[in-house]
Amino acid sequence: MATIYWAGDSTVQYNSILTYPQTGIGQVFHLFLKPEVRVENHAKNGRSTKSFIDESRLTAIYDQITEGDFLFIQFGHNDEKKEDPARYTEPFSEYMANLEKFVNVARNKKAWPVLITPLERRCFTEDGHLGLGEHTDYVAAMKQTAENLNVPLIDLYSASRAELRKAGVEKTKDWYMHLPAGIYPYHMEGLTDNTHLKYAGAVVFGGCIARGLKELGGIYSDLLMAWE
Repeated sequence: MATIYWAGDSTVQYNSILTYPQTGIGQVFHLFLKPEVRVENHAKNGRSTKSFIDESRLTAIYDQITEGDFLFIQFGHNDEKKEDPARYTEPFSEYMANLEKFVNVARNKKAWPVLITPLERRCFTEDGHLGLGEHTDYVAAMKQTAENLNVPLIDLYSASRAELRKAGVEKTKDWYMHLPAGIYPYHMEGLTDNTHLKYAGAVVFGGCIARGLKELGGIYSDLLMAWE
């Protein structure tokens, strides 16, 4: 039985009632998987490749992952925070070097690494068009790392932008943490958050990753149940 280990940030993490209704992609990804495939979600809110490694979270994965498992690696949102030296990484140097460390953890245990470009934020402009976003250098750097190391890559950044553009300004509020008053816990009411996801958004973007695995074929598509 294969296990998917997930290393990432708040867009992936498993949430409790304390952050309800926030939902990470890794929290719902079992919906797309065959029943025998397990998910070990190590993603954590606010982490970059740097802080994830510095807090020994990658070490914890190394201690558990075994031959034939998968390591899904999805970072970028917090690596780009220049104001925070504990998390910031320069995209074409330290970020790429850190991604290689994640890949090596998988390969050293005879597991399969998969690089996943960061999810796009809900970045519509005032005229309703999808803006450029903030991840472009990190997407390019991850793609270069995948090419350098011959690692499979799923371009969630491009897939999520396509979904955002297709759905438009209003519908995508249901995907991200836009929380009207009178429905959600009082400490969440009125929140407008274009980064973190609700359940519907996690499912939409989890579907993007599932389609990416299907396109990779072989052992990657074998993880999925028939759903399309």
